[in-house]
Amino acid sequence: MKQLLLLPLLILSIGLSCKEKKENQELDSDPMAKSEQQTPPPQQEVWTVLFDGTSLDSWKGYLSDEVPDSWKIEDGAMVFYPPKEKGEGESHNLVTRKDYTNFVLSLEWKISEGGNSGIFWGVKEDEKYGQPYETGPEIQVLDNEKHPDAKNGTTHQAGSLYDMVPPSADVTKPVGEWNICIITIDHNQNKGSVQLNGQEVAAFPLANDAWNEMVSKSKFNGWEGFGKFTTGKIGVQDHGDQVAFRNIMVKEL
Repeated sequence: MKQLLLLPLLILSIGLSCKEKKENQELDSDPMAKSEQQTPPPQQEVWTVLFDGTSLDSWKGYLSDEVPDSWKIEDGAMVFYPPKEKGEGESHNLVTRKDYTNFVLSLEWKISEGGNSGIFWGVKEDEKYGQPYETGPEIQVLDNEKHPDAKNGTTHQAGSLYDMVPPSADVTKPVGEWNICIITIDHNQNKGSVQLNGQEVAAFPLANDAWNEMVSKSKFNGWEGFGKFTTGKIGVQDHGDQVAFRNIMVKEL
């Protein structure tokens, strides 16, 4: 009789012990905390400084290993002073030492009165191409008010994909002020774009039939190497006028 009474008590005791253990496990565990620990932190955007205001180590002359003397560092900017005399075919364009494929380029530019310059990408450094513009498409840098090229159509104005895609608006600052320019080149998405002073002013394809059609309607139609190189150097142009660039950074995509 005593054994029969002990059996239910034993079963009840085991049940209470299991319940207490389960409740303790539930209180001790924190599924959200465990999940957070297992989730890797988001990747930080990595920018590489191409010009910090003190050194031109990331740059070189086109088809040269040296930086031309016509480029000076002044007040945190790299400034091009066109030489008074320049030999035939002589180039004072700058290109990056490294090649880039997919990237976001951020910089500031300031053009002189009546001045002209540009920013290239996809530049192929080869002796058969005498100038960066023979291979690299150009985002125009220009004094829209006083340079005569601005009167040759909006595809020649500041912020344009030169001779192909016009800027949607003229958002340039007056001559002598800095313009913030962000250029995105993403071959994975087949899309390029230009932001100027906080506004997207141009967007364009980078390959295939749409690109070929744009080129066919431009001065670059039939040029052997133009726009053909997915990977190439970034460049800034010697167009014979004083121009300055600063705060140059690139983020590879």
